[in-house]
Amino acid sequence: MDHDPSHPHKLPVVATEAPQALKPPVDPATLVHRQLRRDRFWAHIPAYAQVDEATFADHKWQSKHTITNPDKLLAAVQSLVTSEFYADVAAGFAEAPMSIRVSPYLLSLIDWTNPYEDPLRIQFIPVRSRLLPDHPKLGLDSLGERADAPTPGLTHRYVDKALFLALDTCPVYCRFCTRSYAVGVDTPHVEKYTLRVNEDRWHRAFAYIASRPEIEDIVISGGDAYNLRPQQLREIGEALLSIDHIRRMRFATKGPAVMPQKLLTDHEWVDALTSVVEKGRKLGKDVMLHTHFNHPREITGITQDAIQVLFSRGIFVRNQSVLIRGVNDSTEVMGLLLRRLGYINVHPYYVYIHDMVQGVEDMRTTVQAGLEIEKQLRGSTAGFNTPMFVMDAPGGGGKRDAHSFDHYDRVTGVSVYSAPSVKPGQLFYYFDPIDRLPKEGQERWAIPAEHDRMIAEAKAAALAGKKSRS
Repeated sequence: MDHDPSHPHKLPVVATEAPQALKPPVDPATLVHRQLRRDRFWAHIPAYAQVDEATFADHKWQSKHTITNPDKLLAAVQSLVTSEFYADVAAGFAEAPMSIRVSPYLLSLIDWTNPYEDPLRIQFIPVRSRLLPDHPKLGLDSLGERADAPTPGLTHRYVDKALFLALDTCPVYCRFCTRSYAVGVDTPHVEKYTLRVNEDRWHRAFAYIASRPEIEDIVISGGDAYNLRPQQLREIGEALLSIDHIRRMRFATKGPAVMPQKLLTDHEWVDALTSVVEKGRKLGKDVMLHTHFNHPREITGITQDAIQVLFSRGIFVRNQSVLIRGVNDSTEVMGLLLRRLGYINVHPYYVYIHDMVQGVEDMRTTVQAGLEIEKQLRGSTAGFNTPMFVMDAPGGGGKRDAHSFDHYDRVTGVSVYSAPSVKPGQLFYYFDPIDRLPKEGQERWAIPAEHDRMIAEAKAAALAGKKSRS
């Protein structure tokens, strides 16, 4: 076809055959990450059978009907569970170091025909029969956040970043919470370190941040930013934005994963967040939301609508998952989660190797499991939608690429990390769950006298490796 001189920038259309496909076409029916539930999925719960869509979509109704004890659970699910399962749950509640809060939304997404294996039940509702003994090297504040706190509720570990714990409550409590030392009310096993909303405590934190010009990045967490009142959210945001050297702020919340209705019906809260984001943008400062989805079934049509509220306002959302046994510790499930997150405009950011938290040894898996899953996922989707698998080094080493250990013994389950830019010269140790180790490793951990020997062996190997690389 001749080039048309009247359109000098128009490329000629050339008739040609379609290029040969290098990959077979994908059947749209297999793109399950796009298949989001929009049915009345809550109606199978006896207590919610007559609840209409408008009521279920109201965040105030969700909060009012949140499950906080075994009796409320039984009143909601009724004949869906056996008396044996109910007794198991009641015993699990009594053993849990975390308080229990489960939204009707989450409760409705649990498969009550197979509750023991359900990935949402595993995360939020303990059962005594599945609990395992804690690892002997496990502690309550495993990350040592209080040791790096210059003032209560403010952790300053990295040179240019600080973590501000504004409060100690959440819309839903995760069994595996790394802050079980503070979040929620006291339990029979844990007297909580209080981080209640307190303006004097907040102002002391702001004063410290203002006094340290090297700090540019603040994470506002808790607890959960979802539980801040709109005026409190504005106050925190504006106080931090007024500090000239603060360039980045992240409000951390699990809310979109466990109660997305708030983003649809709590207009004052969303407006408050929007005002902080917009003010930050005018000042050339980056304000965004960090959230926490762990399983693809947590994402429904309600979630998509809720995230779209933020997306339409230019609010960027990142996700941080935790690698959990029986929840997302397979390539298939984690891959579906990442693709579904990308589909609703939430960017996967981190996948944490499970912290060494009390009372949830049944939820932890090995470092090796994380390495294998990351290897399989790499290249399955865009790089910016592929999270980094990280180890938050116990004892305060901070986040390390899970692959960056100085030594990892798969038999004893001891991995050793260093953090030169955070705490130079120190080594940090993570311990795989004993029941996931080979027989030889389990036998050694059964002998208390072997514990320090295994750590000493790992330390020696890590130092030898460092020396050989220097």
